[in-house]
Amino acid sequence: MKFASVRLIAADIDAMVGFYELVTGQTADWLAPQFAEIVTAGATLAIGSTETVAAFAEGSAEPSANRTAILEFMVADVDAVFDRVKGKGELVHEPKLLPWGNRTFQVRDPEGSPVSVFTPFTEAAKARFQSR
Repeated sequence: MKFASVRLIAADIDAMVGFYELVTGQTADWLAPQFAEIVTAGATLAIGSTETVAAFAEGSAEPSANRTAILEFMVADVDAVFDRVKGKGELVHEPKLLPWGNRTFQVRDPEGSPVSVFTPFTEAAKARFQSR
């Protein structure tokens, strides 16, 4: 099995795609006016407008309702990304070292989902991610 993607449902797909392009530094591939993908080395972030929900089952997903997932992006320089996205979303916390060895900051995307951007910082964290 291969983990393929995470899909977010967005009330404002343009704002969401623009935010994640800023965070990842990648340009989205628009496969339809209501659906875009940002392909990274590790996985794909798919973003669909609310009208895409009907293709599955009406009411099966809704925007701005995430209360359990944190989207995480590993980057080479967390501080550089922080400087790029500072002021572009609600800040949860500035860059800091977490107990498991990652230096990270967290913001909320335009629809409220938490987004964590991190760099493995300690030797143990670097070793853990070396083969991922």
